[in-house]
Amino acid sequence: MLGFRVLVVCAGVAALAGCARATGGALLPGGAGTATHSSWIQPDVKKKSLLYVSSVLSNDVYVYSYANQQLVGTLTGFEQPYGLCADKTGDVWIVNDGAQQIVEYKHGGTSPIATLSDSGEYPEGCAVDPTTGNLAVTNFYSTSGNGSVSIYAHASGGPTTYSDPSIANFRFCGYDDKGNLFADGATTSSEFAFAELRKGGSTLTNIALQQKVEWPGGVQWDGKYVAVGDTDAGILYRTNGAGGKVKGSTTLADSNYVNQFWIADKSVVAPSQDGGDVGLYTYPAGGAPSKTISVEEPFGAALSN
Repeated sequence: MLGFRVLVVCAGVAALAGCARATGGALLPGGAGTATHSSWIQPDVKKKSLLYVSSVLSNDVYVYSYANQQLVGTLTGFEQPYGLCADKTGDVWIVNDGAQQIVEYKHGGTSPIATLSDSGEYPEGCAVDPTTGNLAVTNFYSTSGNGSVSIYAHASGGPTTYSDPSIANFRFCGYDDKGNLFADGATTSSEFAFAELRKGGSTLTNIALQQKVEWPGGVQWDGKYVAVGDTDAGILYRTNGAGGKVKGSTTLADSNYVNQFWIADKSVVAPSQDGGDVGLYTYPAGGAPSKTISVEEPFGAALSN
């Protein structure tokens, strides 16, 4: 489905800059290439912190030991896995765009324990509400037109869908510690857009971010601020959320097209889709990565503890 996404986005239906680009012929982690293979994970890693990274080239999600960045597993069978998110118990949700689904795995598991349908939508990112366990999913577009935000109560059943006339394409989302949801995306003219769905609210409220963002990237609560990424610039902006004020920035040096990042304590994991690696950076200082993991066309990342 990546070819379809590229066609839709680049050929004029959405007419957006910064669309995903496919490359081929590269070796994947473990020398897998593009051959069909089964999910696997080392049995001795389930008590360790695990880093999950999706690849839009291989349609797989790679699992690494977070402590030493060694490959310890591969999850297969996806149709364009994009954004990832994890809940407090360590369960990982994987956005399966081509199948219009969101798939849940236990920490260290190799088989899905739940699959939620996002029928008619093309999901891009997700986030779990720490106060309720609700799952939010951002939809880039739908079969009927603009994108939306789908909320699955307690991460189960069917979704309640929210749209915003000012946002044509949603990209990513993140909850703060109070259960307020923040989401970014693009207008019909490809301008950055930002909005909030307050806890218990029924409508998205637009936020005028006091910073120019070239192309919307990840959104995540860092413990104090709502971090918003600029995919093209490789910069994360620390914002006060609904106020739209920028309190600081983190530059991800040597990155190239960072979609969905993951902040954990004093580190940030940044997949560099066009750079072919995943960088581990000090947060919020940024600068050059302390370590990198080679992954072709990495898109999203999530840490499961």
